[in-house]
Amino acid sequence: MFGYYLDLAMRSLRRNKALTALMVLAIALGIGACMTTLTVLHVLSGDPLPGKSAQLYYPQLDPQDMDGYQPQDDPPVQVTWTDGMNLLHAGRADRQALMTGGAVPVQPAQSAIDPFFEDARYTTADFFPMFEVPIRYGRAWTAADDEAHARVAVISRKLNDKLFQGRDSTGQTLRMNDVAFRIVGVLDTWRMTPHFYDLNSGSYAEDEGVYLPLTTAYELKLGRNGSTDCWGKGSDPDHMDTAPCVWLQFWVQLDTPAKAAAYKQYLVHYSQEQKALGRFQRPPNVRLPDVMGWLDYNKVVPGDVRLQAWLALGFLLVCLVNTVGLMLAKFLRRSPELGVRRALGASRREVFMQLLVESGVIGLTGGVAGLLLSLVGLWLVRKQPSDYAALAHLDLSMLLATFLLAVGASLLAGLLPAWRACQVTPALQLKSN
Repeated sequence: MFGYYLDLAMRSLRRNKALTALMVLAIALGIGACMTTLTVLHVLSGDPLPGKSAQLYYPQLDPQDMDGYQPQDDPPVQVTWTDGMNLLHAGRADRQALMTGGAVPVQPAQSAIDPFFEDARYTTADFFPMFEVPIRYGRAWTAADDEAHARVAVISRKLNDKLFQGRDSTGQTLRMNDVAFRIVGVLDTWRMTPHFYDLNSGSYAEDEGVYLPLTTAYELKLGRNGSTDCWGKGSDPDHMDTAPCVWLQFWVQLDTPAKAAAYKQYLVHYSQEQKALGRFQRPPNVRLPDVMGWLDYNKVVPGDVRLQAWLALGFLLVCLVNTVGLMLAKFLRRSPELGVRRALGASRREVFMQLLVESGVIGLTGGVAGLLLSLVGLWLVRKQPSDYAALAHLDLSMLLATFLLAVGASLLAGLLPAWRACQVTPALQLKSN
């Protein structure tokens, strides 16, 4: 029966090509605009570590003095060196990583390549397994390397391609800031989107080219990027390990909700202990958001992208209203034909299904045209100067969503016209003809 309805739909659509083209165009414009903005929103608001983000948490403490204290204020978004090291060495989590961002001058051994600056991440050994960073050659460094302030480095695949033409460079020496580092690992292609583990360097910034032990970077006084928030006597660039400043990001992996609850309680006890020792002055104020909670807290998705998505949905609604009007006119003009079908024994349900199949064909055609328009729209987005523009690509899930939305919207638009067309009285139609 579906094949018969499909054949009737194709015949009907061919009979009035201009009206059919208008309906397809209306749906295509709505779908194209909608899917372009929804794809951008989907890319920017997606889970950066599916399956693991609920196990990663960002501990926050409040080590500040009483100046400007407001009980309802949130704790700082970073930790001091002292607190970061205390929490790291306590080892209460399944994994933990303390880090900050920076930039290092790279001095290639090849004379054909001029020295250049490379974005760097100074962190601890658990960073790589915690964030499931893929390793192409070699390995990450170990906790023993952290303690020994080892001169070791892990580099990105992009930097390895630039300096070593893609060969396995583990064991090679890389000079940075006039210091020789031994390359122990090379990453595979990797980009964390959003760049959630350090939003100071940009929510959608590219990942770093060089990864070094935090203790080594601090010992060598390598250049650092990111924010620093101090109180009391302020910062001392040469003694940031004792300065009353928050400037490090600390992440923990807690594999179960029970461990997360226990760790939050541990943070409260730690704050009480530090207050008793005189380091903390404020009452315990801790937070422990997971990855998605951290992204929500920082409002990572740009507000204009959400606004554009709502506007596009409104535009799709306008297109559907126009499609409803065009379908209503088309179906009612076929009242004599439908009256004959009813007189020959077709039920209202069968006529209704026939017209819905015709609506679905219009939606599917509009979806194909809308897909082409959304590809053009995403290409235009990628030409924009924003840091997330390069991420605007249609994936398989959004491709399927395009067709489902197009067919679903056209079926919804066809409900009223099909219902009205089914109300024709066969006797009146036969008599009038």
